[in-house]
Amino acid sequence: MIKEVLVVEGKMDVVAIDKAVEADCIITEGFNLKPQALKNIEQAYKKRGIIIMTDPDSAGERIRKYLSRRFPEAKHAFVPVEEATANDDIGIEQAKPEAIRKALAKVRTLDWEPKKTFTGADLILHGLSGAVDASARRARLGEKLGLGFANAKTFLTRLNHYGVTREEFDRAIEEMAREDREQEESHE
Repeated sequence: MIKEVLVVEGKMDVVAIDKAVEADCIITEGFNLKPQALKNIEQAYKKRGIIIMTDPDSAGERIRKYLSRRFPEAKHAFVPVEEATANDDIGIEQAKPEAIRKALAKVRTLDWEPKKTFTGADLILHGLSGAVDASARRARLGEKLGLGFANAKTFLTRLNHYGVTREEFDRAIEEMAREDREQEESHE
């Protein structure tokens, strides 16, 4: 049983989460966020803590930002886009139990006083911005670090706001390089 209450967008998200873990959930009903839903989230936040697990799309990101401002100590779990997509639909409801468990194992807390550990130069140096496959590389790294998928600007913000250390970053980059080498060798 997860101690915190998961905040998700819809009823079908709860069904998917129930297949993966034992947890209490509160549904936002998209960006509607009715007064009762906000009251329920606030009570859970104060009593048990919350984990925001919105869909990896623009609407889910808007909900996450809104809730982050309102509940600054909330934790965040990100399911990668690839693992939350099925039948041309993106959402937590599409994620397999293993993807949900992986995201919950990499929960992060937003730090409102961001570290200045990473810069745009780090993204360029590691092919995460300005490269042909930058988007795919950010998606892979985001999965490894539990940050989800984002454009370069948002990804840099997440690196600096969610407590990613230089060591974690370097280890994940090295792991990606090793995977790339192994894939190249298997094709030779």
